[in-house]
Amino acid sequence: MTIFSAIGIAGTGVTVYRKWLDAIADNVANINNVAPTSGEAFRARYVQARAASYGTGEGGVVVAGTALGDPKGRLVYEPDNPLADREGYVRYPDVDLGSQMTQMIMAQRAYQANLTVVDRAKDAYQAAIQIGKG
Repeated sequence: MTIFSAIGIAGTGVTVYRKWLDAIADNVANINNVAPTSGEAFRARYVQARAASYGTGEGGVVVAGTALGDPKGRLVYEPDNPLADREGYVRYPDVDLGSQMTQMIMAQRAYQANLTVVDRAKDAYQAAIQIGKG
């Protein structure tokens, strides 16, 4: 693997983890959105990744798609809510804050690790240039 391919592969990881962090931020921002029981709850987004060139060991990773959460969400009894139905229920997204925070930590660490690979590859490239000058 060359220095430039290491930078390219790590760059694909940075992109995927950034999109994962964006999805988590969107999920957390909408965790308290209320909908009437006649409508859909906010649907959480879950990023799906796959190898860019599976089996070759090259190419890095890409976002394969996005899975959406359950539109039914969870029913909560809030009779004072203006969106409540006759029985007093409203619909909230089925998003678990603890799970989202755990995913955020994993995505942040992976994002940072990929940036570190880019930084180390850049340092190796600059050291090789200095050897050539010397």
